[in-house]
This record gives sequence, structure tokens and C-alpha cells, in this order.
Amino acid sequence: MRSRLATLLAIALAVAAIAGAGTRVLNSSAPHRPAVHAVLPPKPFAYLGVFEPEAPPGYSPVEEFAKAARHQPNIVGYYSGWAEPFNTSFAETVNAHNAIPFVQIDPTDASVGAMAAGTYDEYLRSYADSVRNYGQAVIIGFGHEMNASGYSWGYGHLAPSTFVAAWRHLVTLFHGQGADNVTWVWTIEADHPDTGNISDWWPGAQYVTWVGVDGYYYVPSDTFATVFGRTINQVHALTNKPVLLSETAVGPEAGQYGKIQDLFTGMAASNLLGLVWFDKDQHGSKYHQDWRIEDNPYAESSFQLAVSEHLTPVTPTG
Repeated sequence: MRSRLATLLAIALAVAAIAGAGTRVLNSSAPHRPAVHAVLPPKPFAYLGVFEPEAPPGYSPVEEFAKAARHQPNIVGYYSGWAEPFNTSFAETVNAHNAIPFVQIDPTDASVGAMAAGTYDEYLRSYADSVRNYGQAVIIGFGHEMNASGYSWGYGHLAPSTFVAAWRHLVTLFHGQGADNVTWVWTIEADHPDTGNISDWWPGAQYVTWVGVDGYYYVPSDTFATVFGRTINQVHALTNKPVLLSETAVGPEAGQYGKIQDLFTGMAASNLLGLVWFDKDQHGSKYHQDWRIEDNPYAESSFQLAVSEHLTPVTPTG
């Protein structure tokens, strides 16, 4: 969740830019330090990731997940509110556990159009400099699930061309600051009747490293084919970029033991990079279940078996 401070900072950035403080990335000065490069291998079945709602600030929830999975994740995901700085301290903790931080930057408190025009360049340069100075591999996404209507930057709320312009501006700015240690993940929601055509939001292959797909198993009839199949076919028709299941889980109502096996089997058959498990308790409707595997013997045993059979996670080398 974004703090009130983050919201106030975002407003302050916008006001400053309107007053003339914002500059276009094309006028950016050269970075003070040499460019940093880090390339993650696009190897199928190589990435086991997790999102834990309390990480950051702490890392213990990730360790608990690792115990339940009997395998250390090599991606640790979190969501960053607009105007929040890059969390270098947490990234260093993640790196100390031989994992890669995966940051989804959330522009709820920003104008995406103003971002594309350079309004927030001072903030973004600072963020890029912190990522570059961190010096290790970082995975970054921006405005996830833009093809769905759930967020202010998404389908029906913002012109896709505006989102594309902002995405390109962001990537270009980071390259300009020498932050070439970023794997850029363009994250879409799995196709359903209320999502838009993903090609409308495609920024171009030169601006994307991996494609992320978010999708869940909610009910017993859900399968890999019904949740992800159509979307993966759409992605392959659009680009040959590697695909990561960037946010996924199987809910208790879907039947976790069998459907966790189905998820991993489908991932392997489709030659995907791996997955990031959304390990959060969201008691509520069928769309907000308890997605955790901890303390659930059926989910734990199925997950352990699936990881051992279908994943060979790589150790990041920077």
C-alpha cells in the first residue's frame, strides 16, 4: 500500500514540474557513474518467485515460504507506490539470499500522460541512479495489468498510446542514466471477456525484456489452458520474448493439490521462464482467497513436488 507521504510526494513532484522544474529526458546530463550491465538468462523453468505482503521491509516471510516450498526463491516481488524511492536496502537483502528483486512500479498517484511528457523525470532519474548504483540485476515492471480495467492506468481509463509513450520514456530514461542492469517485464492480465487487445499496449520489442502474465485458478474448472492458454498464444503472435507467470496462485476453492500440479505442468509444457507465487491471505470472495501454501499440507506437498519435477532455478550472477 502507498503511504500518505508517497501521495504527497507525488503531488509535490507534479506541482514542481508544472512550475518548470521538470525536464525532458533528452536534456538529461550524463550519469555520474559508468553504466552497469546485468543480463538474466532467458532460460525456461529457471525462476521461482514469490510475493509476500510483508516483504519489504522484512525478509522472514520469504524464508517461511522457502521452508514450505523446500526451495529458495530466486525472484522476490513487491509493489512500489509512486514517488517511493528504489529500496536499495531490501534489494541488498534479496541479493544476499541469491535472489533478484522484482519491482512493480504503481503509477496510481501519477499522471501517466505527464510522465510520458517528462514531468517526473527528476524522480525517475533518481530512481534509475539508485538502481544503477545498486549494481546487481533488478527486474522492473510498470503499470501492471494495463489491459484490464482494475487500475487507473488500465483498459477503459487511459488511452493505450499514452501508456506506451510512458513505458518507452521510462525505459529510455533508465538507459540514459546507465541503469542497464534492469530486466524490463511488460505485465498483462490473462485474457478474459473484460480485457482489451494486448497489442494495443505493446511498446515494441526494444523496450521489453520479458513478458509477464498474471492469472489465477479460482474454481475447480480452471486449468492452465483456460487461465493462460489463449493469452500465451496472443503473446507468441505478438513477440518472441520469454514469458514469466509474473503473478499467480491456486486458491483452495480450485482444489490446490491437483491444480498446483496442473499449473506447473502447463508452465513447463509452454517453455515458460517460471512463476511468481502470490503468497497472500485474501479471505473474501472467490477472487480473494487464501493463496498461501504455508500451513496447508495439501498445498505444501503439491508445491514441493511440482518444484522438484518442473523447475531448475538458476542462481543470479549479476
